Parts: sequence; structure tokens; C-alpha cells
Amino acid sequence: MRSTADTSDAELVVARLACGDAHGARAKVAELVRHTPVLSSRSLSELCGGRVLLKAENLQRTGSFKIRGALHKVCGVDNPHGVVAGSAGNHAQSLAYAARWRGLPCEVFMPREAAIAKIAAVEAFGGVVRLGGESVDDCVTAARERAAEHGATFVHPFDDPEIILGQATLGLELLEDVDDLAQVIVPVGGGGLISGIAGVIKSARPEVRVTGVQIEACAPYPGSLDAHTPVGVTPTPTIADGIAIKRPGEITLPLVERWVDEIIVARDDDTAEAMVWLLERAKLVVEGGGAVGVAALVSGQIAPVRSGSTVIVLSGGNVDAGLLAAIAQRHETTVGRRLRLFTRISDRPGGLAALLTCIAEAGGNVVHADHVREAVALHVRETGVEIALETRGSRHGETIVATLEAAGYSVRRLDQEAITEPTGSAAHAAQMKLSISEDD
Repeated sequence: MRSTADTSDAELVVARLACGDAHGARAKVAELVRHTPVLSSRSLSELCGGRVLLKAENLQRTGSFKIRGALHKVCGVDNPHGVVAGSAGNHAQSLAYAARWRGLPCEVFMPREAAIAKIAAVEAFGGVVRLGGESVDDCVTAARERAAEHGATFVHPFDDPEIILGQATLGLELLEDVDDLAQVIVPVGGGGLISGIAGVIKSARPEVRVTGVQIEACAPYPGSLDAHTPVGVTPTPTIADGIAIKRPGEITLPLVERWVDEIIVARDDDTAEAMVWLLERAKLVVEGGGAVGVAALVSGQIAPVRSGSTVIVLSGGNVDAGLLAAIAQRHETTVGRRLRLFTRISDRPGGLAALLTCIAEAGGNVVHADHVREAVALHVRETGVEIALETRGSRHGETIVATLEAAGYSVRRLDQEAITEPTGSAAHAAQMKLSISEDD
């Protein structure tokens, strides 16, 4: 069970929010924290059956909401030894940025598999990065130890009243910017963001529904809420590393219990599709942890309210370009805009040219072609060819395959073999592609 001290800290947050301390926090961080826009999304609204808005916190300084809590925390720190934290990246970046603003030394512990872009950003802001550990939780433990050894101030990524009050400033913006606010969908890692948002919103408008979304690969909140105490889980690899927290906070769990209406668990495949949709249709770069709300909505796990607005918080946009490119390419294959084929051709001059001509006449664009002569059953005068090509969509791809077969080629679809969708993500991707026209 939770300790009395932790319960008291949670009640302290409740009391401070009731007294309007979120407004005080906003005044403290106003110099650097951006009032991020709330963007309309006609396509999401039409697809999901309700008015859907996007709170673009991915456009915040340092690329995530974390700057709100980090700035608020360091405003009260006057320690020549500086600050120390453990983080997957967003909290680390924000704390390094805030510490530089205050003229404080900053050291952060990050998982060894942390995104390269996030590591580079921390160092660019003057923070010292220590890589090691399998998870954020491991890094938090290492940071606590370092702070105790060197007398620095430890800054928890979420389980700290000052951090939660800083994140609550986002809730104030939602209340001001969305007159008909009826539901808020918030990504959940440790629970600091949703605790702050829900506390502010429920205090002012208790009828507004607050829904949290975790990633399936690391979702400790459902079990912890059932047990009424923090329960850890064993994470598996996920593209939503920013919210892959193995255990809820001792302070945030009771706040989530008090204020949050429901916790949903999103799938990685759906999250990847949501990232691509946000990039293509909303022109927004959003990391996996920031896109889980869109994933849960589009997959049907959450329904928008019929009356009023549903706001999805896009909590961060710090994603490696390489990962984003890989996700986008996977999406192209899923929706049929990229094919990978294997066929056999005559191993004589002109054999490959004839195949490529046939594809070109069908309107396909070949991006890669490889001869395959080993580990494949071939006639002595044959060679295998593996080809990647771009199409205008799944129907065009089927037309290209039919054209090749009509010309006498035996075609094997490697792209269909490579991708299996047991969770229905392909259907969701196709639905998003076919149903969405444009954003306003």
C-alpha cells in the first residue's frame, strides 16, 4: 500500500490546485513555455463521428510538454551542484533547457537505447548524458544515487508536486481555448501530465471526461488501479518509448484514481499508423508516445463525444528521422503503395529490361532491383529478381501484378508475406487512407 507521506503529497497537489496554484505556475514559466495551438481536424472528426481537436504540444519548446514541469521545478532550485534526472529523453531535454536558463549544472541518465535525437538535444542544451540501463525506471534509480552522492537536486520526471503543477498549465490552456470542451484524451507514462490536466479540468468543469492512453508494451496503470497500489510490469520493445514507464508514481496513482475516468491501452501497430497519419494529413511530426491518443480514437477504443469537443493531447514530437522513415515505409507497404515482388526471368541479355519495361508500362516506379541466384529453385538459364516498386495504391498494385502474370511472369508478393496484422491495423490504415480527405 502507499505510504502516508505519498498520500499526503497527493493531497497536497489536490489542495494546491484547488487554491489556484496552477495559475501561479503558469506565471513562473510564462517566459519560456509556449501557449501551444489547438488545431481542428475535419478528417478525424468525420472519420470518428464527433468534433475532434488536436492540442499540438509537439510544437512546444524542446518538443514536448515536459518543459512545463521542468521549468516550474527549477524555479525553486538554488543548488550549486545542479540537477540530476533519469529520463527516456523528453524530461532530460526539458530539464537541460531549464537548467541552462537558471545557470545550473545538469546531468541526466538515459536508457542505452534512447533515441539519438533526444541524446543530441540534451547535449546541445548543455546537459551531461550518462547512458545505461534498460528502462526509464533504471535511469531514475541511477539518478537518485548520483544526486545523493554529489549533493545535486534530484528531479523526478513525473512523481513530484512541482512537476505536476507545471504540467497543469496545459489544462488551463484547454479550458481557455475550447469553449465546448467535453473530453480530453491524454497519453500516460508515469501520470504526471494527466494528473495535472485532470486536476485543473475536473476542478473547473467536473463533467468533462478525461481519458488516459498507455501503450500495450508497457501499461502498468490498469493493474495498479485495480490493486489501488503501484504495480510494476515488464516492458517489451515499443515505438512509444517516452511513455514506457514500468510503474506508476506513488503520488500520481492516487491522483489518477481521483480524477481520470478511464485508462485505455493502445497497440504499437495502431500507434505507428497514427504517427504516419499525423505526418501526412496534419503535417505534424509526433513521436509514438504522443500519438497514442489518435491511435486509440481511430482504432475505435475511444469514441469522441457526440456533443462538444474531444481534444487529443499530442504530448511530444521528438522522434529519430530514421525511425520515422521506417514507420512511413512500413505504412506505404501496409496500404499498398509499395510492393516487393519476386519473379524469375531469363538469364540472358535483355531479360531484366523486358521485366522493367512491363512494370513501367503498367505505371509502376521501380526503386530497387536485385538478382537472386542462391537458395532459390531456378532453371539453369534463369535468375530470380527481387523488386521494390512504388504504386498509386493497392488497386494499382494489383493491376501491376496482373499485368506481369499476363505477360508470363510468375509473381510472388513478398510484401504481403512480411506484414501480418492480427490486431486489425491494416484495416485501420486503409480506413484512414480512404476516408480522410483534408484537414482544416
